[in-house]
Order: sequence, then structure tokens, then C-alpha cells
Amino acid sequence: MVVSGLRHALWVSVCALTFSLPSVPSLAAESQDSLFSGLSSAAPDLDPQVLRYALEATQCAVRNGESSPERLAVIDFSQPSSKERLWIFDLRQQTLLMRDLVAHGRNSGNLESTRFSNVEGSHQSSIGLFRAAESYRGKHGYSLRLDGLEPGFNDLARQRAIVIHGADYVDPSWIDTYGRIGRSLGCPAVRQEISDQVVDSLKGGQLVFKYYPDQDWLARSGLLNCGDSTVAGAASDVAGEERGS
Repeated sequence: MVVSGLRHALWVSVCALTFSLPSVPSLAAESQDSLFSGLSSAAPDLDPQVLRYALEATQCAVRNGESSPERLAVIDFSQPSSKERLWIFDLRQQTLLMRDLVAHGRNSGNLESTRFSNVEGSHQSSIGLFRAAESYRGKHGYSLRLDGLEPGFNDLARQRAIVIHGADYVDPSWIDTYGRIGRSLGCPAVRQEISDQVVDSLKGGQLVFKYYPDQDWLARSGLLNCGDSTVAGAASDVAGEERGS
């Protein structure tokens, strides 16, 4: 508890300072409009407000010590699972690398996801900004661990074993049969055919932004309200064994 308190106090102090962004041209403050414009053109079907939130959260995280990413994944959970609601961008080139299907947790909803949780065993998805960490091979094959960067909303992702992995239920054939793809135990599962590509494009510190218009999160997220006194802390250091699906 003492360590956690000190960590939170340190993070709040850090956020009171002004930082220069790392030298990634696409994330420099003066080029935010250009980056937004470029990515919007590359992904015209992505809600512009969702993209703005993703870039705001990314910029805030970088300003406060997170490594500047080269790639950014955006998941719009306000869209039904029958839609391709995962976008992966190259921020330097301002290009769209991939758009595809992605699953939500079985207790988050059926076709649409409406409930989200940071609680272990909830079998719900969580929202906010995540760091894509190390890849590994587990019960779902080649997978990618995620560290949540928003206390109270997703910082237990590693403990919950919320990872990106391939799944046979993430497939267009499910939509034809059930009107939706299958659901996970909280993980943003993707099609098996693209899972290696997704993992390789994001591993090693790229960022993943999961959106839903949850009013509590929008109001209290430190990364979406970067000038406020309540700010996002570092991801939980608690290492957990793979339990999610």
C-alpha cells in the first residue's frame, strides 16, 4: 500500500510538469492536426471523435513518460461485433495498416458491448489506453500481453490476463450464422489468420486504445483529461499467469 501510494503521488507530481514529446514527428504537439487529418483520410469509417480521443490519450501518455509509439491500434466498442471495429495505424507514415474484426468479453454483451470491467473474473472487456507489451506462446498460440495505463479502468489487465490472441470464433462465418462473432473472456481476440500480424505490429510498446462512450470513464480518465488533477498512473506491476480467453 505504501509503494502504491508513493507511485501515485509521484505520477501526480510528474503530471504537474511540462514535458517535451519524444522525437516522433507525428506526435509533436504542433503536428496533431496534421496527424489527425492524415489518419482520418486513411480510415474514413472510423468515427472522428473516437480517433481524436485515441490521439489525445496517446499524446497525454507520451507527455508523461510513456515511450512514443510508432503504431496505434484503435478499437471502437460502440460498434457491433459484426463490424470491422479494429484499426491499426502507422503513425509515422499516417497510414492504415489493417482493419478487421475483434471480439469483446462474453459478459460485455451479445452483438453489442455495453458493460465493461476492470475486475478479475468478470469476463468483461475493459476500455481505455493500453501498452502492448511482450509476445508469448500460450494456450491460444502466439499472443500479446497488454498493460492497462488507466487506474480503476484497465490497470488490472495483466493480472486478468487480458491479451490479444487469435480465436476461431472471430470469423465472418459466425456473422452469417449468429449475426455476430463469438465472444471471449475479456480479451480483444482477433481472427486466427491475422493474429501473428497483429501481435508483431504491436508488441514491444505500441499502444492500443479501446473506446466506448462510458460517461464515467470519459469524465474521469486522466489521459482524456490531461490538464486535470486526476491523471493516469503507470500500469500495474502485478504479474499474472494466463487465465483469460
